[in-house]
Amino acid sequence: MNILNTRHWGFGLAIIGTGLFSLKSIIIKLLYLQGLQAGEVLVWRMALAVPFYLGMLLWLNLRPPAEDAPKTSLTLTDFLLILGLGFLGYYLASWLDLMSLELISAQLERLVLFTYPFMVAILGFLFFKQALTWRLGFSLLITYAGIWIVMGQELKLTGNAVILGTSLVLGAALSFSLYVLFAKAWIHRLGSLHFTSLAMTASSVIVFVHGAVFLPLEWAHITALAWFWLLMLAVVSTVIPSFMMTEAIACIGPAQTGVIGTLGPIFTMLLAILWLQEPFDGLMGLGALMVIMGVGVLMTPVKS
Repeated sequence: MNILNTRHWGFGLAIIGTGLFSLKSIIIKLLYLQGLQAGEVLVWRMALAVPFYLGMLLWLNLRPPAEDAPKTSLTLTDFLLILGLGFLGYYLASWLDLMSLELISAQLERLVLFTYPFMVAILGFLFFKQALTWRLGFSLLITYAGIWIVMGQELKLTGNAVILGTSLVLGAALSFSLYVLFAKAWIHRLGSLHFTSLAMTASSVIVFVHGAVFLPLEWAHITALAWFWLLMLAVVSTVIPSFMMTEAIACIGPAQTGVIGTLGPIFTMLLAILWLQEPFDGLMGLGALMVIMGVGVLMTPVKS
């Protein structure tokens, strides 16, 4: 595949993956309306998703390796490092995010989670001495001012635990940022399909331990509609876009993938307003626009 086709393929995967990931918050809200709680959604989502990742690992290990295939032999230390990445990106981030959606709207959750590129940039400076630019400060100012506006309006309109919910999403964004920052080297070493399958399978072990310790797994109260939404969450909004976004990062890099991700909050907000009937006014729209613009300014490549 030549460079041009690789870029087109990467952009296409990023756009579709962003759209599918954007459904996550909406589906989770619909599951809460069916009586499920955050812990139950966390465990059942992974229980339904992990067979697909195990199947992918089996297929990758059984197929004849290509001549230019990346090295895939792993040591125990490698497995422990991948387990740590799975903990950060697919357990801790998901758990904090799910708890936040019990407290705040899907719109605010998606906007706050969307700010993770700032954390990636700052963490990249701290861990890898990557340069910080004036655009980062400018973008931070615009973005978090926008979030403050949306938070204030949601607090006024709903009276929910907006500050606690927002803090949980910020924790989720930080956890996911660490995953994104340290996953890139593994993606290039193992290949996107192999790494994603390993990281998701590793995180499923942690999720199942969480369920065994904290949750009595009962399914009698789960309605048929709830099972449908769980399957949609696990497959359509988890398995498929996780492969798409990881491959997109491998093809076009995290920066370009992040730029395309600016479409995500817009899609989520429209669905939340139209489908979930979440409150929305002009100030919330202004705040959302500021967030999207701020992240867009940060992620847009500078022409030399």
